[in-house]
Amino acid sequence: MSTPAAGTGLADINPERPAGTSVPWPDAGRQQVFEQWLATLAAYRLDPHSLRLASADASFRRYLRIDAADASLIVMDAPPPQEDVRPFVHVAGLIAQAGLNAPHVLAQDADNGFLLLSDLGTRPYLAALQEAIAAGLSAQADELMRVAFSALVTWQQRVDPASLPPYDDALLRRELALFPEWCVGREHGITWTAAQQAQWQGLCDSLVQSALAQPRVAVHRDFMPRNLMVSNPSPGILDFQDAVYGAITYDAASMLRDAFISWDEEQELDWAVRYWQQARRVGLPLDADFGEFWRQLEWMGLQRHLKVLGIFCRLKHRDGKPAYSQDLPRFFRYARRVAGRYKDLRLLLGLLGEIEGTTPVVGTTF
Repeated sequence: MSTPAAGTGLADINPERPAGTSVPWPDAGRQQVFEQWLATLAAYRLDPHSLRLASADASFRRYLRIDAADASLIVMDAPPPQEDVRPFVHVAGLIAQAGLNAPHVLAQDADNGFLLLSDLGTRPYLAALQEAIAAGLSAQADELMRVAFSALVTWQQRVDPASLPPYDDALLRRELALFPEWCVGREHGITWTAAQQAQWQGLCDSLVQSALAQPRVAVHRDFMPRNLMVSNPSPGILDFQDAVYGAITYDAASMLRDAFISWDEEQELDWAVRYWQQARRVGLPLDADFGEFWRQLEWMGLQRHLKVLGIFCRLKHRDGKPAYSQDLPRFFRYARRVAGRYKDLRLLLGLLGEIEGTTPVVGTTF
């Protein structure tokens, strides 16, 4: 649902075309189950001939757009046992209670992994930001980002985290373990020495301790432009099924240091200061010292960057999705920047330098 395709509209439908012929189904049995479920949703006056692919993401989920009586709707196709739609349904309810804009779950067949959702439109935040940048409309990009950070403040205020899984020591370390397994070992064919493994464990200890020391809120876990939509009201929020109860800086770090678009540090700091001020005004427990808040955000972001480096390599080698690996250099740059700034993290520069074939330049700031 991150990069939706434009709809064809009812006027383009060929009544002689079999239902859903533009949508490939790898399993004929699953297609049959889907069509049987769709037939039970007569109240929505769905046109099965209009079914078309809206988007797919890095998981096994995909999203289909279908025309209804007076609007288009979205079908989530999340095949079990690889996917479970129940967390999506649960978090969608929490978001609705918080007064934010996310897809409404209109109908569901949770056992078979099908949901019928409201449609937030066809304009992702990422595309809107890229177009604004290309057109030299920096004020427009700035407004989009400010609106997104305001929504994040509301999310952190109002989304009840009590029922969410904890972003605890075990989960943080499982995520970090993706980096040596998939990026270091599988992608680059490097086997660390015992000394390097010890350095890595020390780094993980520091990052995990920093994350666990922070105040906790509901964490989207992928709050970034690709998962936001320009909608009414904006932003529409997507891909929230992995939400957890964890460190307050995580989502801000995701938004500032994105997988698909990067900003200069002056701009990052401007948005970070505005978010920090707004969040503190409404009583969110961010550190009163902006410098310490920024350190927490950078260290939390580094944990995410290392995790993503592992995930993107896993997508390439395990899941046959090599396109994500094109953005590996962006995350290496993020990681080097942070590791080079703090003396407690500088050993990471040597580990990264071996992977990239470069000599680390050590000149820490803190």
